[in-house]
Amino acid sequence: MTGEHQTLALLLFSVFVAVTLGITTWVSRNRRGSAEEFYAGGRLFSPMENGFAIAGDYMSAASFLGVAGLIALFGYDGLLYVVGFLVAWLVVLFLVAELVRNCGRFTLADVVAARMRERPVRIAAGTSSVTVSVLYLVAQMVGAGSLVALLLGGTSEAARSWTVVGVGVLMVIYVSLGGMRATTWIQIVKTVLLLGGSAALTVLVLLRFHGDLDRLLLTAAERSGHGLAFLAPGLKYGGDWTARFDFISLGLALVLGTAGLPHILSRFYTVPTARAARRSVVWAIGLIGGFYLMTIVLGFGAAAVLGPDAVRGSSASGNTAVPLLALDLGGGAGSTGGTVLFAIVAAVAFATILAVVAGITLASSASVAHDLYASLRREGGKPRSEVAVARIAAVGVGAVAIALGLLARDLNVAFLVGLAFAVAASANLPVLLYSLFWRGFTTRGAVWAVYGGLIPAVVLVMLSPVVSGSPDALFPDADFQFFPLQNPGLVSIPLGFLAGWLGTVTSAEVPDEAKQAETEVRALTGAGAA
Repeated sequence: MTGEHQTLALLLFSVFVAVTLGITTWVSRNRRGSAEEFYAGGRLFSPMENGFAIAGDYMSAASFLGVAGLIALFGYDGLLYVVGFLVAWLVVLFLVAELVRNCGRFTLADVVAARMRERPVRIAAGTSSVTVSVLYLVAQMVGAGSLVALLLGGTSEAARSWTVVGVGVLMVIYVSLGGMRATTWIQIVKTVLLLGGSAALTVLVLLRFHGDLDRLLLTAAERSGHGLAFLAPGLKYGGDWTARFDFISLGLALVLGTAGLPHILSRFYTVPTARAARRSVVWAIGLIGGFYLMTIVLGFGAAAVLGPDAVRGSSASGNTAVPLLALDLGGGAGSTGGTVLFAIVAAVAFATILAVVAGITLASSASVAHDLYASLRREGGKPRSEVAVARIAAVGVGAVAIALGLLARDLNVAFLVGLAFAVAASANLPVLLYSLFWRGFTTRGAVWAVYGGLIPAVVLVMLSPVVSGSPDALFPDADFQFFPLQNPGLVSIPLGFLAGWLGTVTSAEVPDEAKQAETEVRALTGAGAA
């Protein structure tokens, strides 16, 4: 990229960072310092505001960069990510949103611990939530590194690494100073920017093809080198039975994982009532649905305008397809229009990453402080306040995410998010659904459900082609691959549900009928909810 590109994009980055830091500083001066303020923003957000914030949390670098890149490289099979990400919200809307808002206070563990022995349940749920959050954070770090590598011409690995570190530092500042209120407003600003940028690019792509979608798709297929197979299933997931099972596994993870994501669940506590939580989800579905429709156009537009070879030439995993498309649509390299459009899109993508990492870091630090610290600290010792522990935890989570982001910098961000979804669906969703809908569920069942999904999911990822045994793996020169699928969801999700059932039926614990009745009434009516 030319110096002009770099200067303008970095200027726009700086403007967004300055605005968001200003929001954070303003909020930090007006906060009360309570746990409710830090974790839930005082529960003062309207359904529309929270809907925009939920959409901001969900529309991550995986959506804007990764999904469009996968569509550009694999056509129809890349489109499957869009379907999975969107359909998942029906599970959230009908099974989770209102009940979670009524049963909990700040975290997933609150819902489960309402009628169980708290200590083992909080430790298990907190461990799982932190694991999922870190995996999700890694994807955002990789997206940030890809953007800066493109901006600097792909020549500076040091700059790419320092960008990952910089994103980590900023997210710690956002969370430590501003808590949920600052994070929410950052998400709202980011959502408006992302939808506006995506809409502008979508219009330009459609204008390039005179509004003819057939011509757009046929051109993409022609330039792909695969012909009409580019528009049919099977290019990525149809080669053999292993690839087909991988697709089923990915689909399960995407559809079921959203309802177990800690940073999404925590959003339901920022509104005053369960009805507001449901209305927030309706707002989010509308915004997210519109965004993904535009992502489809951008993915096929990148294939038609640039060609997959050009996309791969910049980033083998396709993460830079949208910024390159913006450069071409604006008039090409060296043109004023191309420079401006590229810089705007790069800045929007960077804003997306910063906003999402803030939300995830807040959720994970809440799990550490509210669940793990509260359960593990020694009695009799001088306790720290939960908010202070959460701020310290944000630093630790940020450090881990930075290290893993540097390690996984060559993987597709949408693919990395698919792994996070698989772990969420395996460990968090079974215990959540059992707690909400099974009267006989016990403490042992809850602990077994979490670990019975979490441990297999993590172990299978470690033994999969993602980590070793393939040219695109984290460790391409090593080979300890024993599990053939790239996504573990097909195996680990049923194991999580099975472990929860097995732990319950083998438990000698008699469920507390009074707590069950109280939880059921609270979940369905909201009586007694925080």
